[in-house]
Amino acid sequence: MCPRLFQIGPFTVYGYGLMLAIGFIVGSYLLVGEFKRRKIDPNIANNITLIALVAGVVGSKILCLIENWPSFIADPIGMAFSPTGLTFYGGFLLAAFSIYAYGRKKGIPFFTIGDAIAPGMMLGYGIARLGCHLAGDGDYGFPTTLPWGTDYSNGTYPPSVAFKDFPEITSQFPGGVVPNNIPCHPTPVYELIICALMFWFLWSIRKKITPTGKLFMIYLTLAGIERFTIEFLRPNPRIVLGMSEAQIIALVLVALGLFGWWKFTVTLRVSKIKS
Repeated sequence: MCPRLFQIGPFTVYGYGLMLAIGFIVGSYLLVGEFKRRKIDPNIANNITLIALVAGVVGSKILCLIENWPSFIADPIGMAFSPTGLTFYGGFLLAAFSIYAYGRKKGIPFFTIGDAIAPGMMLGYGIARLGCHLAGDGDYGFPTTLPWGTDYSNGTYPPSVAFKDFPEITSQFPGGVVPNNIPCHPTPVYELIICALMFWFLWSIRKKITPTGKLFMIYLTLAGIERFTIEFLRPNPRIVLGMSEAQIIALVLVALGLFGWWKFTVTLRVSKIKS
C-alpha cells in the first residue's frame, strides 16, 4: 500500500486525497455534460460539485466522529482534524440535503439534479474507493487465499488492528493477533469494478428513462445493493441481525429506491392513460 504517494517540497500527496479529488473531478465533468444536455446552466453544476465536496467531507467526518464517540471524547482535536476517518453515508446524507436546498433556491427540482448526477456519482464513488485501497485504511476485506489477496501491512490501519474485535478471525492465529502481512480481499478494488459497471448501465439508459426522478431511484437501488453485499467481506462491527451499520443504511436506500421506482412507474402509467 502507498498512503503517501509523493512529496513536493513541504507538501505531501496522499493516495486517498488524490483519488477523492479525481473522483470529484470525473463526477463534475459528467454532471456538467448532463446539465448542458438538459439545457441547464452548467455553472450551477460546478456549484453543486463544490457543495457536494464540502458537505460530503463534513458529513463524512461528523458520522465518523459519532461512530467513534469514545475516541473523539478522548482526543477531540486530533480526531476532528485528522485527514483520515470518513464515513461515506454521513457525507451522502449531508450532501443530498445541501444540494436539495441549493436546488430549491435556484428553482431546479431535486430529482432533475438527482438524475443528472447519478451516473457520475456512481463512478466517482468507485474511484474514491481506490483511495481507500491505496491508504489501507481498514476498508479492505477479510483475509483470503485468493491469488489477488493484498498485503495492507503498510496501510494506515493494518490488519492486526482491523481484525482485533473479530474473534472468529483472531482465533485462527497464534496469540490471537492477525499478522499485518496477511493477504486480504481488496474490497475497494471490487467496488471500483462494480461501480464502473453500474455507471455504464446508468449512463446507457439515462436518455431513455422517464419520468424525471426514476433514474435517481435506480441509482439508489444499485448503490444500496453494492454496499450491502460488499460489507459481508469487511471487518465492520455487526450491530443488528448480523448486519453492519452500513448494511442497514444500504437496505434503507434500496427500499427507498424500489419504492420510488414503483411510484414513478405508476405515475407515468396514470399520465399516459389520462392523455
